[in-house]
Amino acid sequence: MSSTTQTARLTTLQAAWVIARRDFLAILFSRAFIFFLLGPLFPIIVGGLAGGIGSRVQQQTSIIEIGVAMNEADTALMVASASQLHKELGSTIPPLVPIAEADRAVKPADILREKRGNYVAIIDGTPAAPVLTATEDQLKKWRGPVGLVAATASGTSPSTFPKITSETVATSGANVKRNRVLTAQAGQMLLFLLTMLLGGMVLSNLVEEKGNKIIEVLAAAIPMDSVFLGKLFAMLAVSFVGIAVWGGVGSLIYFAGGYSMADFAAPAVGWPLFFALGVIYFAMGYLILGSLFLAIGSMAATVREVQTLSMPVTMLQLLVFFFASYAMANQGSMMELAAAIFPFSSPFAMLARAAQSGEIWPHALAIAWQALAVAVLVKAGATLFRRRVMQSGPRGAKGNRKGLFRRLAELAGPA
Repeated sequence: MSSTTQTARLTTLQAAWVIARRDFLAILFSRAFIFFLLGPLFPIIVGGLAGGIGSRVQQQTSIIEIGVAMNEADTALMVASASQLHKELGSTIPPLVPIAEADRAVKPADILREKRGNYVAIIDGTPAAPVLTATEDQLKKWRGPVGLVAATASGTSPSTFPKITSETVATSGANVKRNRVLTAQAGQMLLFLLTMLLGGMVLSNLVEEKGNKIIEVLAAAIPMDSVFLGKLFAMLAVSFVGIAVWGGVGSLIYFAGGYSMADFAAPAVGWPLFFALGVIYFAMGYLILGSLFLAIGSMAATVREVQTLSMPVTMLQLLVFFFASYAMANQGSMMELAAAIFPFSSPFAMLARAAQSGEIWPHALAIAWQALAVAVLVKAGATLFRRRVMQSGPRGAKGNRKGLFRRLAELAGPA
């Protein structure tokens, strides 16, 4: 009696927390979830090994050259010093090559911008006062080796490197925009794949519990709105566990293969904020799609019915993804605004915007709007879930109770 009174006093959120904790722990420590985690790891590992091998082959076959645009005598000294140091220190000292005679009159920055030759950097000036021209990341990488070569060529002690003057070559605006579009596309694709892959767990879990009559036991003890919310947020928490495992293994393989985040164009908002927004937009997109899937699952009695009912939603989600991808190419247009407002495409559109635009306030506005859309859709889904599950019998719950009372009256009548 006391337990019934205590359950009755639970608020909707408290009851939802009970369901969420129960589902989360039950799924997390199940054998099916372990195999579900292992499934995507095999392509990640194979892809990582293939990428690592390809990277090593590319490193061995590609030639990194630093051009020398000094006078003939100084150029010969620099090339000879680099060759000698390369024999002693290995690949830490890059090969130095004289700039072609036809390019002598061209400024080093223009040579790099126009991609004349296979140069990652160009040295001019003198061995005692070298000038290194390169992009910012290449300057950080080759400043030390070039200083050692210049010190050796000028005859000074390696402990007293000559002062190197740096000239930074910025990537063109067109290249920056193009590279950020690639980052936006990759972010959208990853967000879509994770949402579709993990959203299906909501349906399978609900159908399994309906088949085992567990949902009826929960409905008798806890309000159906709480059951809906609990299951939805439990699946979201389980999804984050899966993403953490897959992301951790993928990152370990990626960085162990010698790659770095510098290999990708940095998004306009920066990597830390881009990842944070990715987590938030995944949560919003998952909750919106999950509430829809749960409402569908409440109307299905078998796995076959789930597949039949969920297929139109999956196709519509594909169209939504294509809509957001197309809107990304028209930044600032009405189409992009429509994609950012429409709840189902808003997470994809705004994540792409984070890669292309550095403005922060649109994301705060979009997150608030998505949170409102999540609340409305979750409430609508919970209402449909409650009505469908509570009337899941052939004559509904009320009809079942009336049938039970009628049978009891017939048994009591003859007595």
